[in-house]
Amino acid sequence: QAQLVESGGGLVQPGGSLRLSCAASGSAFPINTIYWYRQASGKEREWVATIQGGGTLYADSVKGRFTISRDSPKKMVWYLEMNNLKPEDTAVYYCTTTGSSWGQGTQVTVSS
Repeated sequence: QAQLVESGGGLVQPGGSLRLSCAASGSAFPINTIYWYRQASGKEREWVATIQGGGTLYADSVKGRFTISRDSPKKMVWYLEMNNLKPEDTAVYYCTTTGSSWGQGTQVTVSS
């Protein structure tokens, strides 16, 4: 079972940028699909973006501002580049793949 660890969160002002990382280990098979989710305080976890092979999908709320990508094929690392951040993007961000458990996530706070 793959284990995923998120990092890169922090406090940023509105309009700022952050890049989150998702590092995978322990998978016996290649990981072809990664999902990013987020959960704001008091709200349900929501899907943010998916990368599968060479294709990407985004929630409408982040489309045009967030970019999901993968490091080199030899590295089990994926990224979520977040630009033009808004206060409503404040949440704990998680990455996951099929069959993996939820990790600790990384907190993103957008505030002036």
